[in-house]
Amino acid sequence: MSKIPVFVLSGFLGSGKTSLLERLLQECSQRNLSVAVLMNEIGKTDTDGESLSGKSKIIEKLLDGCICCNKKSEVVQSMKKLIALKPDVIFIELTGVANPEEVADSLTEPELINTVYLEKVITLIDAEHILSYNSLFESDRELVKTTRRQIEVADLLIVNKTDLVSESKKQKIYKVLIKQNSTSRVFFSTYSNIDLNPILYQLKSPKHTVKVRIKGEPQHNNHHNHSYSRINSITLKLSSQTSTTEIETFLKKWKSNLLRAKGYLSLGDGTYLMQHVMKRVNWERSSYIGDSYLVLIGIELNEEEIKKEWERSIQKAGAPS
Repeated sequence: MSKIPVFVLSGFLGSGKTSLLERLLQECSQRNLSVAVLMNEIGKTDTDGESLSGKSKIIEKLLDGCICCNKKSEVVQSMKKLIALKPDVIFIELTGVANPEEVADSLTEPELINTVYLEKVITLIDAEHILSYNSLFESDRELVKTTRRQIEVADLLIVNKTDLVSESKKQKIYKVLIKQNSTSRVFFSTYSNIDLNPILYQLKSPKHTVKVRIKGEPQHNNHHNHSYSRINSITLKLSSQTSTTEIETFLKKWKSNLLRAKGYLSLGDGTYLMQHVMKRVNWERSSYIGDSYLVLIGIELNEEEIKKEWERSIQKAGAPS
């Protein structure tokens, strides 16, 4: 079964995420791609969802809470509803305070891990306010932390509302962005009006015979199974019992690139859910009855190296003598 690509739209309130989403929906329609959208707003009023009515046949909405903090079970249920309708692509529009890697975490829940994958994180930047949002002298520490993480993990950075700033300020913004993320492509725009080919060129719909190909698009043989995102997740299977020490020692080896990790792992006295965020590791007894596995989520993790080390240090340690 081909996995469904997921695009995450990130950025602070008013940066232009919904305007970009509207353009993406129009472009997908022209390419005969069926689209599903998961939207989230803080508060009980669905402002952006109403503005998109009629532009996509499949919209799920999560209100009154961050999509990736206290709503993980609801995210999974909403995603399952969208997946059941077999769209070609899913867009998730985050609240301004959400960190994209937490969405990547949600996509690795047991109910979703085999049906979807993170394709790209697109972060929109409010050109008028980004320098303040990024300054510890002018903004709340948590806002600065969130803003910097949204920049750091992005595959595409769109500096929006450039009509409201001077050319010299645009240059300052660019220097800040490439200092925090030297890999991402940076676009400058007004009203989120950019060339969408770098975002959508790799999408193909096996359900439609009509294809729209724009001159100059790169050629890719993509069967909805390969991620182009800087945030990557690596799933490691475990066929034997392990220990908390073995797992935590293994995770420390990748700390420079690791954002978080989790897994359902068999210990001596039962199955546990392990969750690793920053320097904190939590083990919680679980009723999960499937195969044991560990998921690492990070920025440009070296999958080949990690899997070799997993086989050498963990699988080998648990093998019968």
